[in-house]
Amino acid sequence: MNMTQTSRFQGPALRKAATLSALAITVALTLTACGEKKGQEQSGEAPPPPEVGVVTVQPGTIALSTDLPGRLESVRTAQVRARATGILLKRVFTEGAEVKENQVLYRIDPAPYQAAQQSAKAQLAQAEAGLAQNRATVARYRPLVAANAVSKQDFDAAVAAELASAAQVAAGKAAVRTADINLGHTTVTAPISGRIGRSMVTEGALVSAAEATQLAVIQQINLLYINITQSAAAVSELRAALQSGQLERAGKGEAAKVEILYDDGRPYEHPGRLLFTDITVDPGTGQVSLRAEVPNPRGLLLPGMYVRARLQQAEVQNAVLLPQQAVTRGGAKGDTVLVVADDNSVAQRVVKVGESQGAQWVIRDGLKAGEKVIVDGVQKLRPGIKAVKTVPWSPKGQTAQGNAQAASAPASAASR
Repeated sequence: MNMTQTSRFQGPALRKAATLSALAITVALTLTACGEKKGQEQSGEAPPPPEVGVVTVQPGTIALSTDLPGRLESVRTAQVRARATGILLKRVFTEGAEVKENQVLYRIDPAPYQAAQQSAKAQLAQAEAGLAQNRATVARYRPLVAANAVSKQDFDAAVAAELASAAQVAAGKAAVRTADINLGHTTVTAPISGRIGRSMVTEGALVSAAEATQLAVIQQINLLYINITQSAAAVSELRAALQSGQLERAGKGEAAKVEILYDDGRPYEHPGRLLFTDITVDPGTGQVSLRAEVPNPRGLLLPGMYVRARLQQAEVQNAVLLPQQAVTRGGAKGDTVLVVADDNSVAQRVVKVGESQGAQWVIRDGLKAGEKVIVDGVQKLRPGIKAVKTVPWSPKGQTAQGNAQAASAPASAASR
């Protein structure tokens, strides 16, 4: 047998031997690991206690807030309309700018009204001349009628003519006043101070007093109204809770505070206040209208914008706020939490859950000050675990040491 044939037969044998050798090493390692584990069990060593994130209970007064949709509206709105008929000669203001009360906005062709004013003044002058003549006649007739040089009938006619002339003078003065007013309407001024919008007419357009042509709109936006709607059922429930003493009115007699939220959830810098709650329910929607006002000194809010209004209408005393993931809702025992005792043991506690405040629940009863409630790390608890290691939990989902895992999302109303 040559060398080539010998190598051909030795190849499979060598591979088989290598496989058996690797298998033997694996078995040996496995037996060694089992021996080490058995040795640990025999020596009494136990795995370290699981680490959980907890919050410490601190009861206090909690303001109950409700997020409701609202639309902004200017406190004062004035429609600038034409009160004189004619051709618009000039627009004086800048669109979108702030205007002051009585500031000139438009000029309408005054020529026809100037002519009417001159005609009224001429008629007044004629009436005054007639009055002067009739007064002189009466003054001349008065001593003559006493001497029977003029008949009493002629004297009475002169007195009547004087009175008629006086009436004509009064009518002439009224006509002049009317002409002055109409001429003044050719200069259109701002009725209020505020921000003016776009001009609805251009130079050369014919505006009409009879149709009250709209020229522009001025709105005061330094203070805005917020028109809010809330379900009638929620309003009734809130009033019942206030009357029964379960809740206390926020502000202690002051108007309820309103926080404005942008679409992205950012709070507006200035708080508002609730003005009133309507006493009528909309039969079509079952909603009650509420109105609040909010300062707008920088003009960041605009009329017509839709915002979210967070109302603080009531307060609850001696309550606790817990993250929603710390509460198990709807279990066999009801709503429960896991509490860590002084010896680091874990016990289940039944609690009374109230309203939701964002990603937290209001706990009205079942917890005491200083107790530690597990928020994160519940998945690490296994049967037979008698103690845990607690670390503070932060709202961002991490413990102070950075060991607890972030909660993926707040727990829903159902149990976890």
